[in-house]
Formats: sequence, structure tokens, C-alpha cells
Amino acid sequence: MTDTGGKEPGDAGGGPGADRLFGPDSRFNAFFDDPRWAPAIVRATVLEAAHPQIGAALIDNSTFMAHPWRRLRNTVVSLQRMFGPDDQVRRREAARLNRLHARLNGTDAHDRPYDAMDPVVRAWVVATLFESGVTMCRLSGQPLEPAAVERLYAEFHAYLTALDGDARHLPPTVREFWPYFDRTVAEELENTEAMRVILYRLFDHLPAPPLLHGVPTLWAAGRALAGPLLGAITVASLPEPFRRRAGLPELPGAQTLMQGAYLGAGLARFLPAGWIRTDAIAALLTLSPDGDDPRSRSMGALVDRMKRAGALVRLITPLPPEPGPGRAADARRSAEEFFAEVLDQTGDGFVDWPDLAAMARELAGRLDLDEPAETRLYDAFAGWWRELQAALDTDGDGRVSCREYAEAVPSLAGPALIRVAEVLFDVTDADGDERVDAHEYRALFRRAFRRDPGGTGGTDGTYTRTAFVRDFLAFMAGRARATPYDPLFADA
Repeated sequence: MTDTGGKEPGDAGGGPGADRLFGPDSRFNAFFDDPRWAPAIVRATVLEAAHPQIGAALIDNSTFMAHPWRRLRNTVVSLQRMFGPDDQVRRREAARLNRLHARLNGTDAHDRPYDAMDPVVRAWVVATLFESGVTMCRLSGQPLEPAAVERLYAEFHAYLTALDGDARHLPPTVREFWPYFDRTVAEELENTEAMRVILYRLFDHLPAPPLLHGVPTLWAAGRALAGPLLGAITVASLPEPFRRRAGLPELPGAQTLMQGAYLGAGLARFLPAGWIRTDAIAALLTLSPDGDDPRSRSMGALVDRMKRAGALVRLITPLPPEPGPGRAADARRSAEEFFAEVLDQTGDGFVDWPDLAAMARELAGRLDLDEPAETRLYDAFAGWWRELQAALDTDGDGRVSCREYAEAVPSLAGPALIRVAEVLFDVTDADGDERVDAHEYRALFRRAFRRDPGGTGGTDGTYTRTAFVRDFLAFMAGRARATPYDPLFADA
């Protein structure tokens, strides 16, 4: 095992060994901006989803189908915090992840329990990331040297220790890791629903990132070509024993295509430094097209050019037409649109507690809340769910369908939703001065602060409690478009 400054590989303390395992000099940090990491992460996610506990948790709670780009950005931010040099930031992020995972438990379709805090399951998640990192180098024709493999393993071992406090369920050495990995693949993994969704639905129905909402034709054309290719490449990269046992079809030539994809992605590493940065790309894809970020304006001009190209594409392809100007100009959503775009966060066609919990999770993550504030926010959303269930669940199945929601034509601004708005204001108002200033506003909405002092804001241009609550209720009950809440709840 590589030298870790006299500490065990899993030691994530603040000593010199931990400093070398994390931060800018770590092996993982070199991988972070490597273009090969994109298909490797997809591969790791599929291997995670094939574990029955993880697959069940993803199906029941995850927003990866309805909001994949938001999920990507949050994952990137979390990895940066965990592998960064600041031990205090790492501890805070580990505590946040543990609180998040502690809320994810239940039973799958076969009545088997799942628990996101199960240490065996968490070890498997880390194992897939490490193994996929090693595999991506091998598949691109540049296998890691043994010392580099040991170094990378020590870092992921330390990552799990920082998360769990120990790493008992992950083998201590690389030599012991490979039999553990093969055994888990052979004995534990299944052809789960979550894995099938990723391979055969997500790629084919991937929604456009927020910045490209204005060019649906070009996005659909690119997705129609790239979606099946991504699925074939991912399947071809999976361990062969699992492919056979799970009955995953491998297209002729898929192995050559997969190796070519990894090799091509690897060549991008020779571009000038700074051209390819994972965090910058993830942030760019999740920019709101009507936001205040200067990059939004630059990309807006590019999107306008792409729209003109899209008009040509529609002439030569049988793709659906883009929405007409009347719908684009409509400031309100229909009940069905609001249900699908805002309320159904998990994309399963129903609204139940995991959907509202996903809203609370996104808000808590953006504001980087501590445990008491986060708990208040979750409790408020839980109260809102009970109110929605009582008012709209007419068939008593414990969830609200789009039909139940649309037929009720509800006004959602009941007492519980007002409570949600009040708590959201409290946790956004970090300094407790009963006003949301420009810094607090940007922390929540990630856009510049714009208020009309003569309208609903304070006389100094700040956001008062009354105005904040009223705008939140208008979004949730009035189904308004083009508000700061769209990037929070509606954008993919």
C-alpha cells in the first residue's frame, strides 16, 4: 500500500496523511476533470443501481429521471467538498450526506428492506467509483501503474472513512478488493428496475439541460443519435459475467465502439488547461436561460443561432414541432404541466412524500443548512404532504395522481404550504434581520438580486417576509412561469 504518512489508508483525519489523500495533489483530483470520467461515472451508477438496495432507493426517492442535470451538479459539488483540502468542509458535507441518506429507507417491490445508511451498501457505492476509475484507464489503453492504483484506492478508502467513520466493509488493500468486487458482482447484483431505467429510458428520454430548453428540435435530434450509443457503450463496459447473468444484450461491434469512445474522450485531456473542467461544465449546463449570469447571455446568443439551425433540421427530419409562440408566451402552466414539471420530482407519475422530500433536499443543499434548520424545513414539507394527501388522495392509495390533482383544480396555498414558505424565509434569512438581502437571495436562487423597492420589496430594495411568502405561494398555487423558483423545482 502506498505511503499515507503513517496512517491507515482510510484515515480521513486532519493530519498530514489526510492532506495528501485529499486536495489538489490527490489522484482523484487529477481524474475529476478527465473527460473519461463522464462515461465511467455512468458505468459506476449502473453498477450501483444493480444492487437491489440501491436500486430500490433510487426508484423510490431519486430525482435522476426527472431532474438528471440538477442531480449531476449536486453530485459534482458534493465530490468537490469531500475530496477538497478543507477538512472542516469535508466533515460538514459528510454530516449533510449522512442526514440525507438516513431519510432514505423502505421496502422494494419484493418486500425486501432497503436502507441508504447500510454500511455494506455505502461501501459498494465507493467500490464502484474506484473500480470504474481504474477500468476507464484500462479501456482507453492507458492502464494505471500499480502504485497509482494503490494511491487511488487509499483515497477512496479515506472517502468512505470520512463518510462513515470507518471503512470496515471495504477491503483494506487493493489485493483484497478485487475478489470482493467479483464476489459482489456474482452474488449480489440483479437486473433491477433502476438499472433498466438508466440504460433504456434515461438515455432515450434525457431532458434538455435548462440552458438548451429553447432548442428542443436539435436536442431531440442529438439525443436520438447519442442516447442508444451511450446505452450500448455502457452495457459493453460492464463486467461480462454480470452482462450474461442479467441478460443485457450487447450490440455487434459494441466493444470496439466502447473502447473508441474511451480513447476519444482520453484525447481531450491534451486540450489546453482549463478548457475542460467538470464543475464549470456542470454549472454551465444548469444555467437558467433567463438568469443574470453573464454566461447565460453569451449562451443565449448561441442558442439563437441553434434555433435557426433547428428550423433546417425540422425540414429534413420527422421530429415533433416546437411549441408555438402562444404557449411559450403563456405565463401559467396547465394543471397537468405543473404536476409533471414541479410536483412530480421523481418522475414516476405520482406525487407522494419522496417528491416533497426532494424539494426540501434541494433547498437545504442550496442553502447549506445545518441540522436544526434542515429538520425544520423537512418537517414543514412533511406537514404540506399530509395536507395534500388529505385534500387530493381521493382513492386512498397514499399518493396523488395527475388525474386527482387536475380534477380537484386545487389551490395549494393552505396553512401547511404557508408554513413551508415561512420556514423557507427563515432559513434563507441567514442573519435574522427579517429581510432577504442580495447575498441571501443569490444563495437560494443562484441569480442576481432584483427587487422593486416601490413594489413588493422593502424600501431599501430587500425582500421582505410578506413579499417572499406571497411570491412563493403564487408560484406553488398560481402555477406561474418565469419566476426564480423554476430553476429550483421545474428545470431538469
